[in-house]
Amino acid sequence: MTLVKDNIRHKFKNNAEHRRAKFKKPNPELKMNKRVEIRSVWQQNLESEFALIEAAIAHYPFVSFDTEFPGTILECKAWDPPAYQYQIMKGNVDAMNIIQLGLTLSDHRGNLPDLGTDCCYIWEFNFRDFDIERGDHHSADAIEFLKRHEIDFLQNKKKGIYSSNFSWLMERMVLHNRSRLTWVTFHGSYDFGYLMKILTQKDLPMDIGGFMGEVEKKFGKRVYDIKHLIKCQGLYGGLEKVARLLQVGRVAGKSHQAGSDSLLTLQTFMRLKDVHFGSFLKNKDNCSLSLNQFRGVLHGLELEAH
Repeated sequence: MTLVKDNIRHKFKNNAEHRRAKFKKPNPELKMNKRVEIRSVWQQNLESEFALIEAAIAHYPFVSFDTEFPGTILECKAWDPPAYQYQIMKGNVDAMNIIQLGLTLSDHRGNLPDLGTDCCYIWEFNFRDFDIERGDHHSADAIEFLKRHEIDFLQNKKKGIYSSNFSWLMERMVLHNRSRLTWVTFHGSYDFGYLMKILTQKDLPMDIGGFMGEVEKKFGKRVYDIKHLIKCQGLYGGLEKVARLLQVGRVAGKSHQAGSDSLLTLQTFMRLKDVHFGSFLKNKDNCSLSLNQFRGVLHGLELEAH
């Protein structure tokens, strides 16, 4: 592990693409006027891609992420008590392994980093943790569903990221930027569950209080779950449906691939933030005062998270 960290530090210092990229203050005219490219991240380019993310995040502090995982083997209903929903989520996350994580960075206007090029970029991390041939827990229907959406499990097994390497890099980035980042998910309990499992390399805490305490400790208080905050707008459904109702279109990639879904999540949040919660009365975090009452709560875990 020491050798890995030394190599990472060396690449952070000497990465040529990192040095060339000019991270100026975001251009408010950019938004989606540039083509959006998904940067696929594997074990071989993990360190250099994190170097770019580290440099970009200084000007793009809104972080949206999405995960893909092998379905669920334990089930609950939407109306089950939060404590029970958490136990089901914990059981699934503890028993199974992540497949993909998508990451989108933006400024408060929704502009994406362009790395000094004529494209904007988002990231998609591919992990090798899940191995169906090894007999890892999974839902057969979920695996077939992900295959239809072009998730290549063989490629992940051969070239995918070791989550322990990702953990050190992600922990470093979050620690250095924690006070200034705003995190966005859609129905994010599983997303934060899998990310927390990677960062701690152990099972999730025993109860909601412990879990939400760890989320706040690592990521701060500016955590938003779109699924939670749309309820006051009378909106329901999955990400695709909610985005469509808000007239937000998918501009890169395909549904149920983590990079593309993280971008659609970010765009949906920006639409809600500016149109439905008002872009006036902004505080120093560039979120309206009315929106802040919804931060720090994940859908399904609402009651006991407070």
